[in-house]
Amino acid sequence: MTDLRLHQFGPDGAPTLLLLHGLTEAGTAWPDAVRRWRGRWRVVAVDLRGHGASPRFTADQHPRSYQVWLDDVLGVLRELPDRPILVGHSLGGLFALRAAAAVPDLVRGVVLEDPARPTGDVEPDPDLVAAQERFLDAFADGTAAEKARMRTDSGWTADEIEAWADCKPLVDRGMIRSGMTLGEADWPDLFDRLVLPTLVVVPESSDMAPKDGEVANPFVSVARIPGVGHCVRRDDPDAYHALVDPFLAETFRAAAG
Repeated sequence: MTDLRLHQFGPDGAPTLLLLHGLTEAGTAWPDAVRRWRGRWRVVAVDLRGHGASPRFTADQHPRSYQVWLDDVLGVLRELPDRPILVGHSLGGLFALRAAAAVPDLVRGVVLEDPARPTGDVEPDPDLVAAQERFLDAFADGTAAEKARMRTDSGWTADEIEAWADCKPLVDRGMIRSGMTLGEADWPDLFDRLVLPTLVVVPESSDMAPKDGEVANPFVSVARIPGVGHCVRRDDPDAYHALVDPFLAETFRAAAG
């Protein structure tokens, strides 16, 4: 049985969405999407290891954090009563992609929101570690100042800002310092291996997004959204859901048929 914290919403017996969040977030960081989806589907949102209320990484897990994250996601998939559509953002998008490539028989489809691109580094990037440490330090004395900043600097809803900020003090700082490796730089191969309907929603300009010509798999559609940043669904929820919600409905309908 998984030791991860799962947050569950919506009617039992409905088709399942499995939500995988980004780095420094948690399964609680999808309030607007969950509110939209929970009336129609069963929503299961995971706190990935090192985040939220899930267990911390042990020191011996740090060098293989990417394998631990994948094993965790595969473990959750094996315990679900039905095949979900995987919905992943950033870090969660990478492991949704890897899980779907590894066990397509346990997944109905995939939605990736600006998924993290693995670099193949075997050690954490010190510049990235330092940046994440500074970012999380801003929340060390509480979240009020960062919430106020985001109310000024972003167009996110109040619920999204609250949920986003409240995740930060719960992050495993040992993971940030020693466990931020994403494994092989297997990006094109992963997309080539997919045999499931897959929608990739990315900013028009993104360092992580698949580049033109990098994805040739007919199962994969890439949608580039103008005027948004890394958190597409928060920056432009109307554009995100105009693409994602019909994809979810059609993928579940096709699987049921």
